[in-house]
Amino acid sequence: MKQKKLMLLGGLRYLLPVIEVAHKHGIYVITCDYLPDNIAHKYSDEYHNVSIIDKDAVLAVARELEIDGIMSFAVDPGVVTAAYVAEKMGLPFQCSYESACILQDKARFRKFLTDNGFNVPNAKGYNQPEGALADVDYFNWPVIVKPVDSAGSKGVTRVDHQEDLPAAIDHALKSSPSHQFIIEDFLEKEGCSSDSDSFSINGSLVFCSFNNQYFDADAENEYTPAAYSWPSTMPQWAQDELRSELQRLLSLLKCRTGLYNIETRYCTNGKAYIMEVSPRAGGNRLSEMLKYVTGEDIIERATLAAVGEPFAPITEGSDHTKEFIVELILHANRPGQFTELCVEPNLSPLILETDLWVKPGDKVDSFTGANMAIGTLVLKSPLPTVSSHGIQSVKDGINLITGD
Repeated sequence: MKQKKLMLLGGLRYLLPVIEVAHKHGIYVITCDYLPDNIAHKYSDEYHNVSIIDKDAVLAVARELEIDGIMSFAVDPGVVTAAYVAEKMGLPFQCSYESACILQDKARFRKFLTDNGFNVPNAKGYNQPEGALADVDYFNWPVIVKPVDSAGSKGVTRVDHQEDLPAAIDHALKSSPSHQFIIEDFLEKEGCSSDSDSFSINGSLVFCSFNNQYFDADAENEYTPAAYSWPSTMPQWAQDELRSELQRLLSLLKCRTGLYNIETRYCTNGKAYIMEVSPRAGGNRLSEMLKYVTGEDIIERATLAAVGEPFAPITEGSDHTKEFIVELILHANRPGQFTELCVEPNLSPLILETDLWVKPGDKVDSFTGANMAIGTLVLKSPLPTVSSHGIQSVKDGINLITGD
């Protein structure tokens, strides 16, 4: 029997669980990007130096190697390319290339939501500052300015005053590969927003998870996620409504089988919103956390689905929380050299896993985006719900020491 070949776009450490699962099932793994020193390339079977945003270059390599599947697991820039290659080669993927283009472009996605009657804030996309500056009266201030095609909260700014809009636009454009940005009403959340992974089979949303997402107000970019906890404290009616609306969205986009990173929010206006849906796993090891939380391994299922191999079914209710988990995203709030990670003695018994990506003496940068994280810490929570105050208490017990 011919060995299946899986192409993974990118080389981040988030790919390592996929490579491990693939090798467990005898799947040959090929990694691609333009950074040969990325860690995932040390564990794959073959590496090719090609930009993951160059669709046709990746397609040429994929055809030459006769791959059986392609994923851009937790790597946002490669999602559109993965969908393109899959469509051109007739390979499995979560959705069509056109649907991936809608989901990956924040301006197109907002328009799609609006056109199809979903809850959505006032939003418009632009490629020039002048058009946005002429539209200031369209929005309900404050607003959020973002690149249309960047993840990890890079280039994101909340703007409270119109005179600060040009600087925010410039910041967003610097983080946008397509040189486009979106402005939308700032939605004041009630409690915590959610950023978690879900899984569909033949378009049916069989595994849908919600969590609590927390931020560090002292970080250089206060909109970069700094911690998560499960289960979500979002009202159950809002979770039920969002699950129904997410299913409607997947049906409208004719989605198929695979992983999605989904951001949602329940707001002070009493409405629940779908903020983002991407046909990939989330960063910050979210799919890995869900194995702790639910006992279900959606990474294994996604990997097998990507090469057209059968996988164990997901039973109804398997997305329910079985363990109360907290994940801290380790980061520095100022640049310097990493010295050590100190944990208060009362927290040590709760730690399930420490995944530190730096060693003493390594340079660390301030937390401007998710790519500046330096590790994760996973803890068991003694409580079924964790407040922002509770997360802060945990964070205060974890001391990341850096020197100049």
